[in-house]
Amino acid sequence: MAEDLARFELPPSRVWARGGARPVLALHCSLAHAGAWAGLAEALQGVTVTAIDQIGHGRAADWDESSDLHAQATAAAVTMAQSIGDGGPVDLFGHSFGGTVALRVALERPDLVRSLTLVEPVIFAAAKPDARFAAFAAGHGAFADLVWAGKRRQAAELFHSQWGTGDSLADLPERLQSYMVDRIHLIVAQNPYLVDDAAGLLRAGGLESVAVPVLLIDGAESPPVIAAVHDALAARLPQASRLSVAGAAHMVSITHAAAVAVAVQPHLDAC
Repeated sequence: MAEDLARFELPPSRVWARGGARPVLALHCSLAHAGAWAGLAEALQGVTVTAIDQIGHGRAADWDESSDLHAQATAAAVTMAQSIGDGGPVDLFGHSFGGTVALRVALERPDLVRSLTLVEPVIFAAAKPDARFAAFAAGHGAFADLVWAGKRRQAAELFHSQWGTGDSLADLPERLQSYMVDRIHLIVAQNPYLVDDAAGLLRAGGLESVAVPVLLIDGAESPPVIAAVHDALAARLPQASRLSVAGAAHMVSITHAAAVAVAVQPHLDAC
């Protein structure tokens, strides 16, 4: 697996030099792009943050709709981590889907990871034993039905209302609306990895082997399934700490970047 994940060209990226050479790799959420990390990156000191465009997003290649989406995203992250860290460990940020990719990198290539900052990693399978999963599953099923029925605009509106920035899709700039609608199928394509754990992130002994500090960040107003996911992860990760940002929801690292940076900076400084 590790060898396969290294066979990838460098993905498109953005870089923020923040007064130090210490490399940070940032993996954005679905329907976003590398620029989503600008607010948090600019609030940090003593690091150089590199954020990549994930497959199907920004300037990255489109997903071919048949290959292993999560493995491709992980391969891109591994390749960039090796590049910016010169083969040594980097600090790894991941938001939502990007958080699940970051977690996979830590499992498959622990030599490349110094610390993890996970903003609402949506490995929903971790919450299945929890009662909070049922409400999520019902709503997510209705969203998937819209996508499969070709009602992409309605699907994007529903998804954004639950996982967006608190405004309606119609309130966003037209270009951003189109960007999200055009990629809404990627959310459903992630279900095998996020809902059914096809990548094996929750395998026995896996999370327990992550031997680096992990900061789990959520928005206090996020869907309840996120707290269930974080409860499950925190119970298994040996060095997990948590931050819940009042008044924030799923896009907390974008909408409340300053509050997130207050916790992320000492997390990095201590590693």
